[in-house]
Amino acid sequence: METRKSPFSHILVPTDGSETSINAGKLAIHIASLCPTKITFVYVIDDKTAEEVSRTTRKTPDEVRAESSDQARRYLDYLARLAAQQNIATDQIIRYGTPHVEITELAREVNANLIVIGRVGGLGTQRLGRIGSVAERVIEYAHCPVLIVRHTPHV
Repeated sequence: METRKSPFSHILVPTDGSETSINAGKLAIHIASLCPTKITFVYVIDDKTAEEVSRTTRKTPDEVRAESSDQARRYLDYLARLAAQQNIATDQIIRYGTPHVEITELAREVNANLIVIGRVGGLGTQRLGRIGSVAERVIEYAHCPVLIVRHTPHV
């Protein structure tokens, strides 16, 4: 049987736990199952959001970040388990900062040659025709192709 060579050797998949980001992870796993490809899953905890949550609750910014890290780990572990079922090598990374900056910097650091990211859900009048601010910014700053996923892959 002939071994296929993929144009992608390393896929970066940002997740925030949303349905579309999980679907992006599932599609990346499918792509990686077709040809040997490593996947790095990343969850970026937005510093500004953590500060805002801290101001509106009785929690310190560190407590908010710790809770967010626990939640991030659950989503990353879920995607890594799905990939392991397909014998796909993965890394899981949690970063703190501005999501599009952290995602594009990490893509360069790990030499990713494809980013697979979920599109925002919901089609309010302000979102109509929009991809989502993080995905839009990733497209703008990424050094490699970016695949936007909007629904459940049928794989």
